[in-house]
Amino acid sequence: FKPAKADARDGGNQMLRGVLARRELAVLVAVASGCFGCLAVAMAGASPGYAASRGAEEQGKSPAAGGAHSAAVDRIPPVPPRRAAVKPLASSGWLTLTNPPPFSPGEMFQLTDGQVLVQEESSSNAAGTSNWWVLTPDSSGSYQNGTWSQVESMSAGYAPQYYASAVLPDGRLVIEGGEYNGTNTPEWTNQGAIYDPVANTWTAIEPPEGGLGVWERIGDAPSSVLANGQFMFGASGYSGTTAQAILDAGTLTWAGTGAGKADGNGEEGWSLLPNGEVLTVDTQDTPNTELYDPASGTWQGAGDTPANLADSEGEVGPQVLMPNGSVLATGASGANALYNTSTQTWSAAPSFPVIDGQQYDIADGPAGVLPDGNVLLDASPGLYSTPVQFFLYNAKTRKLTKAPNPPNAANTSSYYGFMLMLPNGQLMYNDRFGDMVLYTAGGKAQKAWAPAVTSVPKALTAGSSYTLSGTQLNGLTQDTAYGDDYQDATNYPLVRITNNASKQVVYARTSGMTSMSVTPGQSSSVQFTVPAAIGSGASTLVVVANGIPSAKVKVTITG
Repeated sequence: FKPAKADARDGGNQMLRGVLARRELAVLVAVASGCFGCLAVAMAGASPGYAASRGAEEQGKSPAAGGAHSAAVDRIPPVPPRRAAVKPLASSGWLTLTNPPPFSPGEMFQLTDGQVLVQEESSSNAAGTSNWWVLTPDSSGSYQNGTWSQVESMSAGYAPQYYASAVLPDGRLVIEGGEYNGTNTPEWTNQGAIYDPVANTWTAIEPPEGGLGVWERIGDAPSSVLANGQFMFGASGYSGTTAQAILDAGTLTWAGTGAGKADGNGEEGWSLLPNGEVLTVDTQDTPNTELYDPASGTWQGAGDTPANLADSEGEVGPQVLMPNGSVLATGASGANALYNTSTQTWSAAPSFPVIDGQQYDIADGPAGVLPDGNVLLDASPGLYSTPVQFFLYNAKTRKLTKAPNPPNAANTSSYYGFMLMLPNGQLMYNDRFGDMVLYTAGGKAQKAWAPAVTSVPKALTAGSSYTLSGTQLNGLTQDTAYGDDYQDATNYPLVRITNNASKQVVYARTSGMTSMSVTPGQSSSVQFTVPAAIGSGASTLVVVANGIPSAKVKVTITG
């Protein structure tokens, strides 16, 4: 179970009531699932003494505000145990990996060479570790038949879980903060690091303002790569913190931004919009929403959602921009909402249903925009409880219907799962029980949503680099989202080359994206490097964004 967050909105008394309620729920779930280790922790780990000290800590003010905070409370909450992989039903639409991960998988990221980078979690308590692995698709481009290999680990002392994260235009992965750091005791670390997949190295990043003031704790934090390619994130280690910063990827230094924010960053998700602004649903100043203007570096109101999406703990669900130009924002209250980016207005979306007398919602959890424009969601009843039920939101009909569940759904809560859109159009789901499964959309992408290549050399040499130009190279959405605990947007171009004779499929590493915009028809360019091991001869090249490929371009590869 995911413990209470560092940005609780009310006082110690309400925190005490919430913790005691979750304690009772944890006991019931532990008994029902037969997890007697979980039962022991549920009964002992949320005592009134704990709740009171936790409430006092979470109401601590930042040093900049002249307040104080207590040290993190020692607590190891129940977590999903590592289980053997379960084979889904053939009719479910879910596929298991031929080669399951030889480790406990956590957060997932799509690298620009087609590989999937995955953080290892502890197999005993699901805490973060400093170890990382990559899944490499096979020679036909299949991720289902891909193979695993370990890459460089983070430096000792940094093993974060629930943090700000993004793949940058140069192909590196940046990670900032962490609600946990190697244990199940909340730490809200302000450490950060950047991974270079070419050099296979991690480099530490100093926190903004030297880690002083509100930047003493970053924790789980919302983030987004702006349309201009800059990484922006907000600290949320202290209650009500509105501090935000933008990274200079060349110097690994920070500049402050985000004046005028109406409430703290904690628990929020950020969505990049077609006009370059960033949308968020407030979790404290409810039902208010806000827009960040990168030109002025300030926030302004974006209207109220028709219903409150945040629950009493300040949790909300993920929000995703769809190719039709609307943002689906999901709630921990059971309610959902739609933001029309053209009219800049909110309207109600279908609520999650009541199942077996329980209101389903997403109090932390993933969502993925499928290539057909629909959204795959997982919801569960109440706060951090089981079971999970998957849903499909149809962007055209605006209807929410049940979808087939993956394995272990009965033992899973919405916050357990992570999603990642793959370049072959499949969505990867990691339940953190040991199952990594693939989902394929039932429909097809509209032609207008596809990226288009306007210029690329037709003769390519193995090991050499080239420039590709086109429109909509980043797609029309950032795709998969979770919230302030984890961001794995895939709005950047991948280049896939298929040999006509051998049918070998390879991805040419991309970098140097001139834009990360999701504006329809946006022109941009990207650098790509042809792999040295590629086969020679007549081939086809496509650029892929969010699982949607461009039209094929004929190319010839020489060794």
